[in-house]
Amino acid sequence: MKRTERHHLKENEIERLMRQARDVVDSRSSQLPWVFAAVVIVGVMAIGYFAWRERVQTRAHVLLADAMAVQSARIGPPPAPGTTSSAPYFPTERERAEAALKKFKVAADAYPSTDAGIFARYQEGAIEMALGKAGDADKSYREVMNHAGSSIYIQMARLGLAEAQASAGQYDQAIDTFKELSLRKDGSLPIDGILMQLGRTYRDAGKRSDAQQTFTRLVDEFPDSPFTSDAKKELESLKKAA
Repeated sequence: MKRTERHHLKENEIERLMRQARDVVDSRSSQLPWVFAAVVIVGVMAIGYFAWRERVQTRAHVLLADAMAVQSARIGPPPAPGTTSSAPYFPTERERAEAALKKFKVAADAYPSTDAGIFARYQEGAIEMALGKAGDADKSYREVMNHAGSSIYIQMARLGLAEAQASAGQYDQAIDTFKELSLRKDGSLPIDGILMQLGRTYRDAGKRSDAQQTFTRLVDEFPDSPFTSDAKKELESLKKAA
């Protein structure tokens, strides 16, 4: 959320609290000394709360930015002798991923309920999957789901969780989640991509008929999808293996 938007929300909330306090003043004029004291207390509490929340969000974003800087660091040899560069670098992609993973975990652990912390935890899960740590990714995605509320991250985390389960051989659990996500009409995730994952999970689970039906649905319902050619190849492979 942009700083201007957060500022606008703070102003709206404080104005609402102050309007409520003024209503109490109007209805209880005989108790003015106590009411004015209450107004002051409410105002101070509101300002203090939003100032504290602003500080928390700022610190969370600083940690997130630190992690993202590592995630996008250069891969290759160190700078040539005589050159000056403060930009981080890593010899291999795996070393960079492991370093970024630690940074994202720090941000997520420190501020798990903030937007930055939730995003950091999701990135933690994604990197763990890339590193072949499906069990750790499972835990990270569940943490995202615990804090994401109704945001887009809860669907993304569910999709990530299903991928982690499929990678760990927990096909039935993964299939159930992929199926549910593929049937959502109000979701923000690409249905064609979910169907591709579902079909491959059916295939890996040895459920050939279900896999064929899923790939066929993808081809029929999403003819222009970037996944359509892959789905057709999967169908051909299933036919040859029959």
